[in-house]
Amino acid sequence: MIGGKFLAVALPALILATPLLAEPVPGSPAEAAPQQAPRDAPNFLVIVADDLGWSDLGAFGGEIATPNLDALALSGVRFTGFHTAPTCSPTRSMLMSGVDNHEAGLGTMAELLGPATRGQPGYEGYLNDRVASIAELLRAGGYATLMAGKWHLGLTPDREPAARGFEHSFALLQGLSNHFGADQNEAWTKAGLAPTYRDDGKPAALPKGAYSADYFADRLIGYLDASAKAGDKRPFFAYLPFTTPHWPLQAPAETIAKYKGRYDAGYEALRAERLERQKALGLVPADAVAHSVELARPWASLSPEERAVEARKMEVYAAMVDRMDQNVGRVIAALKAQGRLDNTVILFFADNGPEGNEIKAPSPRFKVGSPDAALPPAEALGIDNSLDNIGKPTSYVGYGPGWAQANSVPSWLVKGYTTEGGIRVSAFAAGRGVKGGGRIANANLDVRDVAPTLLDYAGLRQPGTFAGHAILRHEGHSLRPVLAANANGVRSADETLGYELFFRRALRKGDWKVVFLPAPTNNYTRGGVSTGRWQLFNVATDPGETKDLAAAEPRRLADLVGAYERYARAKGVVPLPADAQAPAPAARP
Repeated sequence: MIGGKFLAVALPALILATPLLAEPVPGSPAEAAPQQAPRDAPNFLVIVADDLGWSDLGAFGGEIATPNLDALALSGVRFTGFHTAPTCSPTRSMLMSGVDNHEAGLGTMAELLGPATRGQPGYEGYLNDRVASIAELLRAGGYATLMAGKWHLGLTPDREPAARGFEHSFALLQGLSNHFGADQNEAWTKAGLAPTYRDDGKPAALPKGAYSADYFADRLIGYLDASAKAGDKRPFFAYLPFTTPHWPLQAPAETIAKYKGRYDAGYEALRAERLERQKALGLVPADAVAHSVELARPWASLSPEERAVEARKMEVYAAMVDRMDQNVGRVIAALKAQGRLDNTVILFFADNGPEGNEIKAPSPRFKVGSPDAALPPAEALGIDNSLDNIGKPTSYVGYGPGWAQANSVPSWLVKGYTTEGGIRVSAFAAGRGVKGGGRIANANLDVRDVAPTLLDYAGLRQPGTFAGHAILRHEGHSLRPVLAANANGVRSADETLGYELFFRRALRKGDWKVVFLPAPTNNYTRGGVSTGRWQLFNVATDPGETKDLAAAEPRRLADLVGAYERYARAKGVVPLPADAQAPAPAARP
C-alpha cells in the first residue's frame, strides 16, 4: 500500500520457448566458448526477506498489511514446501552458488566458527572460490547485475558484492545493523560494533535518518532508472535482500501506529488465527495440527506490564513487514513505469524461519576484531528499551519465542533449527514464464534451486570452470517446469536433501524427513530444544512435525539416517566433537 492506495499488479503468464539446456561437459567447446544470453532473455528480480515468518504475509495467512507482495503472490504461484538453511548466511551461500552451504564456504556462520570448524574446508566464513556466484555467471552472460541490501558472505574487498559479480551494489556486509543507521556513530565505532557498508566497492554508510528498507529500495530503483534512461538494452538481475524484519525491531513511527492494540490478545491467539486462515487458503491440510509452543511463557502468565512490552514488540515487527511490502510496491511500480515489468521473472522468499531468541542488546559476536571482548553497557551505546521507546532508533530488541512460533505456525520451532520452523519459508514466483492465477505448489523445493532456475531462463549453461579454476556443479534443479505448471515438482521420490547447522541435522526424502537435535555437549549446543535422537516425520500429512514415526517405521528411519550420513560425508560436514568447547548458538543473526 503506497500513499493509501493498493498497487495493482497485472503480470502476464508468458512461458519462454527456450528449451531446457543440458549441462556442459567440463572442458568441452561449449564450456570454453563465451556465452551470451539471447536478446529476448528475461529480467530477474530476486527479493529476500530477513527472518520473515512463514505466515506473515496476507497471502500466507497473516494479518499484516502486505498488499503488494500479496498481489504478486496471487498473480503467480505460491510455494508451501520451499526450504532454506536454518540461518541467513548459509542460505545466502546456497542462493548464490546453487550448492550446499558446507561446500560454498558457510558450513556454519562466520560469527560462530569454533575449534572444531575453524579452518575446515567449507567453513571459510565467506563465499569461497569453489563456486561462481549467480551474479558472476549472469554478468558474464551479458546481464546487468544490481544489488541493494544485505550481503553477509564476506567482509573483505575481495569477498564483497563488487568482487563477486555485481556491477552496481550498495551492501551491508555484516548480518545486521541498526535500521536507522544509529550504530554508525562514535560510541558504536569505539565499541567495535559499527556495521560495514560498501557502495560499488567503496566505503559507505546508511544515510542518517534513512530507514533501511526505504533506502535499499531507493538505491535499486536508482540503478534501474539510470539503466533505463541510458538506453541499456541488457537484461538485468536485480537482487533486493532486505534487512527487515531482522532485529533490532525498529520502524517508522507512522507505520508502527497502524498496529496499535492489534496484538494485545497475545501470541497464542495470533497463532490460532493464522492457522485457521492457512487452512481456509489451502496452504496446509484441513486437519493440520500445529506443533506445541516451546521455550515461551504462556501469555496468561505474563503481568500486564510484560504483556504491554510484548505486544509493542509485535506491533513494531508488523510495521517492519508492512514497510518492506511498501518498498516492494515502489520497485514494482518503477519497473512498470520503465516498461520492463512484463519481461521480469520475480522470485520472493525469506532466508530462514523467524528469530526466536530473546534479544535486548548487541551480541559480542559482532564486535569487529575482538568478538570475545566485553561490550560496554547498553546505556553507553544509547540503547533505551523502555516501553515507549521500543521501535525507535535507540531501542534494540527482538520479539522472542512466543511471537516467532506464532509466525511459523504450524511448524516446529524457529530460526536456527533444522525443523520446519527453521527451514520452511514463505516463497512465491510471479511474472514472465510463470503460469499464475493464485496457484499453490506443494512440491519439495529448495534455495539451491534458484541459481539453476535463473540460468535456465537466461538461456545460459553453467560452465565447469570460472575465472581460471574449477567450480562445483549446481546440485539444485531449475524450477521452470513448476513455474510453467508443466510439472508438480523437480525431484524424484528417491532424491534426498540434507541440512545441518550448529550440529542440528535433518534430511528430506520425498514426503519423509528425519531430524536430530543434539543434546547439550560441553557447551557446544547449549540451550534451546534438544532431543538427542533421530526422529521421523511425514511432513506432507504432518507439517507441524507433531507425530514421531521412528518407532513405527524403523526401516524407513534407518534408510533416511543412512542417507544423511552419506550426505554429511560427501559435503564435509564436521561432526559434533564430544569434548569441544565453542560459543553456543544463543542469539543468531
